[in-house]
Amino acid sequence: MKSHLVTLLLLIGLLGSGFTLLPKLGSAHIPGNQMGYEPPQPIAFSHRLHAGEMQIPCLYCHSAAESSRHAAIPAASTCMNCHRFVTSTLGALRAEDKLAQDEHRRPRPVISAELQKLYDALALNSQMLRDPQKTPQPIAWTRIYRLPDFVYFNHSAHVNVGVACQQCHGPVETMDRVRQMPDLSMGWCVNCHRSATAAGVAGKPVQASIDCSTCHY
Repeated sequence: MKSHLVTLLLLIGLLGSGFTLLPKLGSAHIPGNQMGYEPPQPIAFSHRLHAGEMQIPCLYCHSAAESSRHAAIPAASTCMNCHRFVTSTLGALRAEDKLAQDEHRRPRPVISAELQKLYDALALNSQMLRDPQKTPQPIAWTRIYRLPDFVYFNHSAHVNVGVACQQCHGPVETMDRVRQMPDLSMGWCVNCHRSATAAGVAGKPVQASIDCSTCHY
């Protein structure tokens, strides 16, 4: 009995110390919570520039979100719809045009270091043609949002009723480097479903299920 009491007191002391230290840790997460995860990517793609300044719709790049449970990472060929012609920043291109004008010559190609990584991945030469001496390589993007295997989530079910991408992903149009915004806990999802049922989505009434079998089956 005495040993059990000592063990209990030690546990209380450890728990007390843990809770005391939590504020000093800055951000204490429950296991599996990656809120704030903001890894560097192999190419420094800026959502602030593309989705924010240029106002490219999320579904232009992540078109699978309308018809699939996965939003999917866009193929490099999607990037080439624009970047076959846009090879660097506007400032760098204008600077080269001005220098060429001053030197009475034709402007030279200007390719940013980050876009060169895209062209290398596609094994392209300076004329944007396939270089037979190079081998295409997939771009190893780092995944940010990941749900446990026992959770089912369908992007299309949410997108097609009008749920904005920012509802789950935060203001990505302001992010140079995307980070995970919510904790993706079950409570967070359930509360969102309750709010949607109570207030509707995009001005339309919905019945967002909170039945366990909707996400776990």
